[in-house]
Amino acid sequence: MNEGRRARRRRVATTAALLAAVTALSLTAGCDSPDGGRDDGRAPDQEQRRSPEQPPPATGPVLAVKIDNVRQARPQTGIDAADIVYVEPVEGGLSRLMAVFATELPEAVGPVRSARESDLELLRQFDEPKLAFSGAQHKLLPLIDRAPVDAQPPGETSGAYYRGDGRPAPHNLYLRPDRLLPSAPGADALTTGFRYGAAPAGGTADTSETVRYPAARFTFTWSGSRERWLVSQDGTPTVTTDGERLAPATVVVQYVNIRTSEFHDSLGNHTPYTETVGTGKAKVLRDGRAWEADWKRAEAGDGTEFTAPDGSPLNFAEGQVWVVLVKAP
Repeated sequence: MNEGRRARRRRVATTAALLAAVTALSLTAGCDSPDGGRDDGRAPDQEQRRSPEQPPPATGPVLAVKIDNVRQARPQTGIDAADIVYVEPVEGGLSRLMAVFATELPEAVGPVRSARESDLELLRQFDEPKLAFSGAQHKLLPLIDRAPVDAQPPGETSGAYYRGDGRPAPHNLYLRPDRLLPSAPGADALTTGFRYGAAPAGGTADTSETVRYPAARFTFTWSGSRERWLVSQDGTPTVTTDGERLAPATVVVQYVNIRTSEFHDSLGNHTPYTETVGTGKAKVLRDGRAWEADWKRAEAGDGTEFTAPDGSPLNFAEGQVWVVLVKAP
């Protein structure tokens, strides 16, 4: 482990000790908003109080895992337990997932694949997150090491990874999350800027949305009986290895700038760089309806705010959120 990473971990340990001392002397901030919604602690002008009945604050970092998403990698394991699933464009017009865990840790997650430069910007919204990935383009490795993440490739933590049966490499690498985190840190660790609560006014009835990448397709179909959006990929229902249909409560189609990065794969295909800092448009799906939205993330360390065209906050439904990052028209 290099000195930079040791220094970062010493800073985290010192910060945790100071926070524990402060907590012993005062009540910790709450996260209930005046309009009855729940935000993640990044909303401005939010008075922070916590009653004894409320859960304790976050006790550690989130775990972010890069997930293989080609046909050979499906069905995947453990992503139904994720709080947030980001869909990212990668080389060849394909997609890759980044699953973020805070409230529940499954026994296994995978297949795990390599990291991309865009991940580092996306993960800046969290406090020293653990990033599980199978490797990266060699010129990217120094950037990962300098980033404010706890990088966890194979070999970093003993026993964290294993090869599963029945699939060829590289589609058979899995992670044991409990080897990286002793317990789930809790919802307070999800410093994404998302707000949760009652559905906003307006919206239009919408029971099916399809998002297309050059070589991949996602369809989200509303299920009234489950009150969730059923996920299909490339025309096939998306299930886990346990047979569970992936079904988020909220789907966000976030339109972003995508440029060519300086990195490329072994075939010479340049990696897309997805810019998640800035402003843009989005479509938010919840409760069988769709809302046009604006998004804003002023700095990398900020969460992303989603608002209605009139500027009012746009609440998400409680439950798993999928954020599909697509090129702005």
